[in-house]
Amino acid sequence: MQIRDIMAEPMFLDKGETLSHAMDVMEKNGVQRLLVMHNGDINGVVTIRTILRSLGSRKSAGMPASSLHVASATTDNFTKVFPDLKSEEAITLVDRTGGVLIVMDGNELLGWITPREILKNAINLEESVGDSMIADLITIHPTERVSHARRLMLDENIGRLPVVEEDRLVGIVTEQDIAKAMRAFRDLVPSHQQENRIKKLLVEDIMKRQVTTVNVDTPIGDVVRTMLKEDIGGIPILNGNDELAGIITQRSIIRVLAKRQ
Repeated sequence: MQIRDIMAEPMFLDKGETLSHAMDVMEKNGVQRLLVMHNGDINGVVTIRTILRSLGSRKSAGMPASSLHVASATTDNFTKVFPDLKSEEAITLVDRTGGVLIVMDGNELLGWITPREILKNAINLEESVGDSMIADLITIHPTERVSHARRLMLDENIGRLPVVEEDRLVGIVTEQDIAKAMRAFRDLVPSHQQENRIKKLLVEDIMKRQVTTVNVDTPIGDVVRTMLKEDIGGIPILNGNDELAGIITQRSIIRVLAKRQ
């Protein structure tokens, strides 16, 4: 199978658009990334994570997302490929780079490959998530500051943190949750009050309390179907005693596929 058979049509916007607009487009269409264009040329990719980084930078301190341009959160972590690239090679490339593939035929943009397109190749995996889960978990307490959660995600290059209290899973906070909270905070709080008031924003104020979980014996294929259906990038895994045992993410599943090549 070639990537022309699994690629999707990218959603794109101009680099001069605002981060607010980019977030609105992402939320409306249930996507985590957009292709950034300008005058017909590809500039890069904007993701929830790059927006999160931009919103919390000192350079943009006090500025609302409606005043920041997409260019401030654009990454060049993409690879241009030909449409006849084998899907197996695409999986390996996405796993190695952690970015997306942009499918080109000369100067013509045909489509792109994101983790979502790769995941569709994993719906028949029968091995259990316990064999490929991330067991070395990074968790956070509900009373920790949101600013600390943001820093953890960026430093560790992860998109979500299970929220644990007294060894019990009580919620989950994602980079999208934090980006939305920071956007609202920047819009509503005067710039001269932000530095002091951001310290009072806690994980429990923004976390999701209803968490989708799976058991260690759940087949990876079932997890993939849940991810695609519910549009989530990671699912906590519980052991037989309903204790948090690990987490499985889109990227960890892609790693499983890549090792099979």
